[in-house]
Amino acid sequence: MKSSLLIKFLLLALSVGLAACGKESPQTGADGEQVVRIGSVAPLTGPQSHLGKDNENGARMAIDDLNARGVTIGGKKVKLELISEDDQTDPKTATIVAQKLVDQKVNGVVGHLNSGTSIPASKIYADAGIPQISPSATAIAYTAQGFKTAFRVMTNDLQQGKVLGEYAVKKMGAKKIAIIDDRTAYGQGLADEYEKAAKAAGAKIVAREYTTDRSTDFLAILTTIKGKKPDVVFYGGMDVQGAPMVKQMHSLGLQAKFLGGDGIQMAEFVKIAATSAEDVTASSPGLPIDKMPGGKEFNERFTAKYGKIQNYAPYAYDAVMIMVAAMEKAGSAEPAKYLPELAKITYQGVTGPISFDEKGDIKGGAVTLYRVHNGEWEALETMGGN
Repeated sequence: MKSSLLIKFLLLALSVGLAACGKESPQTGADGEQVVRIGSVAPLTGPQSHLGKDNENGARMAIDDLNARGVTIGGKKVKLELISEDDQTDPKTATIVAQKLVDQKVNGVVGHLNSGTSIPASKIYADAGIPQISPSATAIAYTAQGFKTAFRVMTNDLQQGKVLGEYAVKKMGAKKIAIIDDRTAYGQGLADEYEKAAKAAGAKIVAREYTTDRSTDFLAILTTIKGKKPDVVFYGGMDVQGAPMVKQMHSLGLQAKFLGGDGIQMAEFVKIAATSAEDVTASSPGLPIDKMPGGKEFNERFTAKYGKIQNYAPYAYDAVMIMVAAMEKAGSAEPAKYLPELAKITYQGVTGPISFDEKGDIKGGAVTLYRVHNGEWEALETMGGN
């Protein structure tokens, strides 16, 4: 009997020991050095993968720069590691990869790219107490949920929609406006704010149509809109839909001007739309790259390493930088310990000065308007900002 109990005890001890070996702390590397893991989540496959890689590369460049500089947290030198995940722009997949990062005990997350994925994922991170900084989610709802772990380093759609609506009426002379959105948290949210501002400025909304973020054929919608004779067609959505949409507008002879938000203010939009992109106007949160405090140097280094910036890479870079700066200030990479420092941080980033309000939104966010001229986005004017 005693022998049997001893064997059982030894087997139990062995199984616990093996389990412990299998659950080596993610904060310790193979050579015993302290490792700080930062998650990066964006669409790395599918129609928006060019944007996802842009975000990932911005975050990766920050990690490389920090490791080259050397980072000391709480008196210990640490190595930073980027854990990249693909959410495929799908809200359900976003929650799965968010839980995966939580289970891997990452110290923080930069992402997600889209509002529609950032919003559901933010609850997973909030429940785990892990700070999340989105470089590109602009929907108001993302930071309106009250999660103390959610931040963003770019202007939200309340500010962007207001600028776009007023610009369409006051600067583009629009009296009749048609609106199309892709029914995502980003596209619909921006279109709603745009509609409010355009109406307040005196425009009449003659059509409000809907599509999806997977569609490429808009002829039926545009034919309906053509009969309403709008001065401006506004699209709330991304470049991979906006580009074929403007091409189809031209093929139908729809003479209205085309206007959108940061979702279409991408290099890829001009590439896909080709000559149809000429004179398209769009906004983007923040300053033009050449007006950012560190923009010129960042652009040169990033372009040499990864190719042309789509839009959000500098913001992903800054998101990593401020997260690590908060860790350094707190003397700890533990989320619960550096989160208070992140909430009150003041940081001079590549994109400009960064600090957050009580919701986690960036303070003093700017919005810049651009127009395509000779196949390139050219800045028109910047509103707001510090």
